[in-house]
Amino acid sequence: MKKLLLSVLVPLIVGATAGYFTSTSVKTWYTTLEKPWFNPPNWLFGPVWTSLYIMMGIACWLVWSSNAGQELKRKALLLFGVQLMANFLWSFIFFYFHQVGLAFMEIIILWLLILLCIFSFARVDKRAAWLMVPYISWVTFAAILNGTIWMLNR
Repeated sequence: MKKLLLSVLVPLIVGATAGYFTSTSVKTWYTTLEKPWFNPPNWLFGPVWTSLYIMMGIACWLVWSSNAGQELKRKALLLFGVQLMANFLWSFIFFYFHQVGLAFMEIIILWLLILLCIFSFARVDKRAAWLMVPYISWVTFAAILNGTIWMLNR
């Protein structure tokens, strides 16, 4: 039970920390940007990300708790940590530093890291890999949104 709690808390804390430090830009700088017609309302991001972080945490726990070989688990959990840090950095690049183009490049790297994490998780526990699919789907949408905002505001 401790592993599950820790596995879910870590992504939630990472997300909450990034959200805390970037929240002022959402109400100020972000409102000044031209956005595409498919930009979701701001209130939607919190519940979506919370759900995604919980699913990511459960996926992490499934890998961590599996009976797979230690090396396989170590690689999968390392990729999980790296993609989680890339997720954290995107918020700062986009919202804190207001570098929309750089954030777009970083989110492409994040997407690739998530994909590698999914493949790595699948070798340990297929359920864990499937729990990461909504996350990569949302990041795909976020990358399209980020890229479109960059194009509209250059």
